[in-house]
Formats: sequence, structure tokens, C-alpha cells
Amino acid sequence: MPRPTIERIVASVPAKRGFRPSGASVGIGEEVVLAFDEVEALKLADLEGLYQQAAAQRMGVSRQTFGRIIESARKKTADALINGKKLRIEGGTIAVKKVEPNPILVAVPTTSRGQVETHFGRCERLSVYSIGEDGALSGTETIEAAIGPGCRSVVMSRLAALGVSALVVGCIGEGAIHVCRANGIAVARGASGSARAAALAFARGELEDSGLLCGGACKTQARGCS
Repeated sequence: MPRPTIERIVASVPAKRGFRPSGASVGIGEEVVLAFDEVEALKLADLEGLYQQAAAQRMGVSRQTFGRIIESARKKTADALINGKKLRIEGGTIAVKKVEPNPILVAVPTTSRGQVETHFGRCERLSVYSIGEDGALSGTETIEAAIGPGCRSVVMSRLAALGVSALVVGCIGEGAIHVCRANGIAVARGASGSARAAALAFARGELEDSGLLCGGACKTQARGCS
């Protein structure tokens, strides 16, 4: 059986519940139904200009879920506008309440020069960046990883306790990814360059997970990567 949909948080429901093309008769013509959570996503992303990670936090969903909601909302709105369809607003699994925004915490395995550590398995420290709703950096904390060969994923519980929601890395093994997800931490692979820039790019929705896992060559070069 499919999992039940988690309630999406909305600040309020729209006062206007429908729109129709100029000159269209009531009750005639094709119709597009936009759910309350889709309207909220449009408001946060396109009206207030929030980055996806911050908007997702407002709605109490993951960034991936928010991405699906906003994509659906934009497609429906475009369909109504371009094809002259009526737009009705109703439905969706929602909870109406105001959520006070918290900073987004993003962890990045970091070299001594402030660059993204290529292989998670050999990182000695992680930089935890606190990023506000406007996408600006508001603070940084350094977490020391385990020293010596072996899995660095033991640090995940410490990151989760701090409230870290995402790990931005270059290369990481499948085992460590499972530990991240078990602790409620999303993983974005394929980052490089400045650790600070990588964290900001993720928070702004500009860095997508490459989907690549550490394999043969990576494990040879970096013990404990997985």
C-alpha cells in the first residue's frame, strides 16, 4: 500500500478559490485544479523568492518533495494561462499554521584550505554552515571527524543532533549514505571547489545530487570512504 501523504504546512488558505479566463461562461470549459499546498509553494518560491531548502522547511517537507510540488503547481498554472482553462483551488493534505523559520544547517567535508574534501572517507573535519532564508551565510562551526582509517559516518549522529539537514560532498560510499539517511540527513554528491560556495549553492537549489557512488578507484585512494 502507498504511504500516506504527510501534511504540508501552509500559512493560510487563499481567499479566492477560483479564476476563469475573461469572457468565459461559468461552468463551461476545461478546468485545472490547484491544491492548497501547490498555491503555498508558488507563494514561497515565486512571490517571496525563497530558495527551495528554506521553502521546504516552511512547509515541513523535504527539498525533493517541495521540488515536486512546485513543479506540479507551475505546470498547472501554465496550462490554465496558456490554454485558457479555468483554475480552481481546493484540496491537498495540509495543516494551517505559521512556522517560524530556522537557519538551514549544511555540513561539508572540508580541507585545511577551505575546499570540499574530494573523498568523504578521508576527511578530518566538517564545516557546518548556518544559512538564512535569504540565502546568506549567518554562521560556521567546525566538527572534527574520526581520525585514522575507518568509516567517518560515525559523525552523522553528532550532525543530526546539531540539526544538520544536508551533507554536501564530492565522493561518498553507499554505506555512509545509508547512515546519513537513517539520521535524517540528505546527501548531495558531486560538489567541488570552495566548501562555503558549495553549501550556499545547495541551499539555493543550485546544486543537485550527482547520484554517483564511491567505487573502485575512489576506495583505493581513500580508505573508509564507504
